[in-house]
Amino acid sequence: MRVLVTGASGLLGRTAATILLRRGDDVTVMQRRPSGIHCSEVLGDIADPDAVERAARGQDAVLHLAAKVDVVGPMADYRRANVDGTRAVVAACRHRGVGRLVQVSSPSVAHSGHPLCGAEAGRADPTAARGPYARTKAESELLALAADTADLAVLAVRPHLVWGPGDTQLVARLVDRARGGRLAVVGSGAALIDTTYVDDAAAAMVAALDACGPDAHGEPLVVSGGDPRPVVEILTRVCRAAGVPPPRRHVPVALALAAGSMIDTFWSATGRTDTPPLTRFLAEQLSTAHWFDQRRTRRLLGWAPQVGLEAGFDRLAEWYAAGCPDVTDHDVSGRPDH
Repeated sequence: MRVLVTGASGLLGRTAATILLRRGDDVTVMQRRPSGIHCSEVLGDIADPDAVERAARGQDAVLHLAAKVDVVGPMADYRRANVDGTRAVVAACRHRGVGRLVQVSSPSVAHSGHPLCGAEAGRADPTAARGPYARTKAESELLALAADTADLAVLAVRPHLVWGPGDTQLVARLVDRARGGRLAVVGSGAALIDTTYVDDAAAAMVAALDACGPDAHGEPLVVSGGDPRPVVEILTRVCRAAGVPPPRRHVPVALALAAGSMIDTFWSATGRTDTPPLTRFLAEQLSTAHWFDQRRTRRLLGWAPQVGLEAGFDRLAEWYAAGCPDVTDHDVSGRPDH
């Protein structure tokens, strides 16, 4: 296929683009800064319709990952990247005759803060989703799925808690807090969550591109490793892999939720853009179960995780032991430098 991957400077987009290149697809990547991937590249803002039009020219499929992924910042910034960006991608697909669009979303678009145990994907709900990222991703998912037609097959895929060597969103933040003695367990830490090793998540994105068509379109699918573990186990094993002290302190759930709400209000009122020590969303994520039924996802995509938790933690420990080598420069003749 001729495939456009947006957001390829991120860990998941970079890994998915590398898989596509290795199997012989003609890949173009689009993002605001150089990706370090040896393929055709278009630099530009995902919310710029002209830039997206240029990138989509001649493509058979689009894997759309570009987004603002953070916990702070003005809603306008999230809306521009996530909603306006998706709108530009959909318009370019229609205008350029692209046949397949895989919208990379998030399980948070259907999470209202209550436990999810063996849940199905559920409908994205911008009004109930927690925080600007989840709300705008919910809106963008609905926008993308509304574009599903006979001429443009659309799948929304929600990878759950993607992690691995080089991850700056989850692993690096946990390790930084643990190194500074600021990582605590919210509640008992017994809530079950499932996660997805980056290579498995990227393989699922590629499988979604292949499956997207008459038999798989117009719906959201959650992707995860399908191996729920207690939150405290995940935190502890990430810390051990990185060689930092695991969390010892426990914070009551009610206190963490109240503190997260106050911090949210303070960061918003003062316009701070640095990462806060806690948010309401993070407190909810660390104290409630969220794991998902994978049967429909695996059947429609013909995919199953190949790395999983145990091998994933081994790889993470090897990466830290090697001094955290750069994972941005991928040579398609070999394995990603994880």
